Amino acid sequence: MEIILREHIDNLGRRGDVVKVAAGYARNYLLPRKLALPVTDNNRRQIDRERKLAEVREAAEKQAAEAFAAKLASVECVVARRVGDQETLYGSVTSADIADCLTARQIDVDKRKIQLDDPIRALGEFSVPIKVHRDVTAHVAVKVVRDAGEE
Repeated sequence: MEIILREHIDNLGRRGDVVKVAAGYARNYLLPRKLALPVTDNNRRQIDRERKLAEVREAAEKQAAEAFAAKLASVECVVARRVGDQETLYGSVTSADIADCLTARQIDVDKRKIQLDDPIRALGEFSVPIKVHRDVTAHVAVKVVRDAGEE
């Protein structure tokens, strides 16, 4: 079944794209949630109008996201953890820990936007990507150090 997307959907397409999907997916998910419309001339005109408005809004959002990404790039997050005999951490540093560290610096970031593949389990400096916008990814320096109260 061919449909016109009203919103950007990951792994499917962008707003205004005409895509072919399974009939059940369109009927049960996309159409009831108003994420897509059936392909007709009237719907194509409506999507073109919506696309023009959305492009302006998207450009403003992207510009704000790039400014926020520049702010994030200048931040270094220091996390102190207990360390074992062979310089291995007790536990790990997760995306929630990084989000808490950024919140302490008055930078509000949702932990789900922090793209940490695996928790950090070693001392050192790491560059952690944070997805600020669909097209903008910032990198934050995370430094994992030995807990000062341990020595």
